[in-house]
Amino acid sequence: MADNNKTHFSGPHDSITVAPDRPAFKEWLPCIGIAMAAFVFNTSEFAPIALLSDIAKGLSISEAKAGLLITIYAWVVALASLPLILIFAGVERRKLMAALLILFIISHLLSWQSYNYPLLLVSRIMVACMHAIFWSVAAPMAVQMAPEGHRSTGLGILATGGSLATVLGLPFGRTVGLYMGWRTTFLFIGIVAFLVLILLMFVLPVLKSNNSGSFKSLPHLVKRPALMGIYMLTAIMITAHFTGYTYIEPFMINIAGLNENAATAGLLVFGVAGIGGSFLFSRYNEKRSLFLMGGSVIGVTISLSLIYPLAINTFTVFLLFTFWGISIMIFNLVFQDAVIKIAPDATAVAMSIYSGIYNIGIGSGALFGGTVNTHAGTQHVGMAGCFIGLLAISFYFPVIRRHLQGRI
Repeated sequence: MADNNKTHFSGPHDSITVAPDRPAFKEWLPCIGIAMAAFVFNTSEFAPIALLSDIAKGLSISEAKAGLLITIYAWVVALASLPLILIFAGVERRKLMAALLILFIISHLLSWQSYNYPLLLVSRIMVACMHAIFWSVAAPMAVQMAPEGHRSTGLGILATGGSLATVLGLPFGRTVGLYMGWRTTFLFIGIVAFLVLILLMFVLPVLKSNNSGSFKSLPHLVKRPALMGIYMLTAIMITAHFTGYTYIEPFMINIAGLNENAATAGLLVFGVAGIGGSFLFSRYNEKRSLFLMGGSVIGVTISLSLIYPLAINTFTVFLLFTFWGISIMIFNLVFQDAVIKIAPDATAVAMSIYSGIYNIGIGSGALFGGTVNTHAGTQHVGMAGCFIGLLAISFYFPVIRRHLQGRI
């Protein structure tokens, strides 16, 4: 970082470097670059949700079978995150990001050319492996590259990039899918990923893998009750969330009676709300992290309980999506930040475990939501998720809050 961006004070023994209150824009470029990578990864991960009905029709399969693309993707991430990061933990981060995005692009070209279910599934498994590594290192990188004293803002920028996937990526991908075919959506994602690759090669510094951890870190991490509690609560809460969210597109169309354009707008509202959630996190996390943590668990659970009752008209659905989008974004950010704070000596390994557990939740939620969708009806997926959310609430207050008090 250039010296002219900092103020130097000379003392009798040493010099003290004080970060400015308002870092220069160029100091944020590495975080913005990683956020753009998060945008393409999240757009790709959730594209099948926005295109679920179209993929099912195009491949002549059921919506539940199309939903398995989400479940299998998530479980591959869950199983691959820890082994892959243990293998690649020592790789310099700029080189690692370049390799990940090149393989990501190749995988999407394969998805574009997938005219049967097995080939599409293989391409999605390839993307899932890249995803597993990316989200193991993305949050620690954002914290490491953020200007001094702006840790939460660095994470907030990363989250905003991920949230833009639902604001811009998913609605645009859905629109492309409607007018040009769902396969073309994957081609467009690959093109955007190529542009992000070029950007990252300009803005990312050479970044050593400091405090990434190794296989030897695992016994020490397991002995931290606060960290184990975060992992357990994340698995429960994300299962609850994706029980409802995975089938939100067919719910909006078949139950709430929204047309396809309104359903696309609903995804947009959810994503914009997520950006609001990242702003609230950046503003209040340093002093009110436990409040944000508990409030987000309760907020997501309430949202799930109201999916069906508020499926009255477009306004009530969008109002619910606003509250839900804010709640889940805060949940994602505050729990990632807690993992990094509790495991500063092994951030990449701790985050790889967190990413894996998070994706166990995605896969379990998609599978459970698919079961409810098939046997009870789409209208019940929200309440099914709510019951799991109540379990998360009962777990949070007596266990998590006690172990986290004074730790984050």
